[in-house]
Amino acid sequence: MQFPSSDTRHPVMLPDGSPHNGTVFLSAAISHPRMDIGAYTYASAFEPPDDWAGRLAPYLFDFSPETLRIGRFCQIADGVQFITASANHRYDGFSSFPFMIFTGAGPAGPSMPEPGPDTTIGHDVWIGQGGRILPGSTIGNGVIIGAGAVISGTIPDYAIVGGNPGRVIRMRFDPETIKTLNEIAWWNWDIDKIVANEVAIVGSDLEALLAL
Repeated sequence: MQFPSSDTRHPVMLPDGSPHNGTVFLSAAISHPRMDIGAYTYASAFEPPDDWAGRLAPYLFDFSPETLRIGRFCQIADGVQFITASANHRYDGFSSFPFMIFTGAGPAGPSMPEPGPDTTIGHDVWIGQGGRILPGSTIGNGVIIGAGAVISGTIPDYAIVGGNPGRVIRMRFDPETIKTLNEIAWWNWDIDKIVANEVAIVGSDLEALLAL
């Protein structure tokens, strides 16, 4: 069976031949000016929304100054949310109340915080059910985020992270292996080559992967 193209909205087929509406390739399901999503990254939901962008990043608006970037081949479970910088209130003064929302002043109002940082997710990242990614987070390649984790800051490549606040539980591989995996960057290969070498990619034989 041929691997679905990255512009397929519903890439999983049920035994009766119908598409599984609760799983989407996000690059096909989302058109948002402040989101940059890599090929083959998918999200799943038990109650699939009409608006996947709104479900995943509810505070990222068309006019938001920040960007949400997600790499290729990421796996995003049900209930995951990216809380981007436009969710923030000012908290450097005496009150955090967003007066501008109610006065019509909009983004120019004095109670609007300064533009916040982008949120960046690397390649081949697995975010477990109910994970929360906070504004400005930078998550490296190959990271695994446990169910219900609340993540902020910078997470190194190939870390396993869990808890609230999220912390690195352990590294998946030693530093030299991580360096080599980032140099190989299999996620940038042609999809036919990736599928043909699935065993090496999901396995733990680094020499086999290097031989490709």
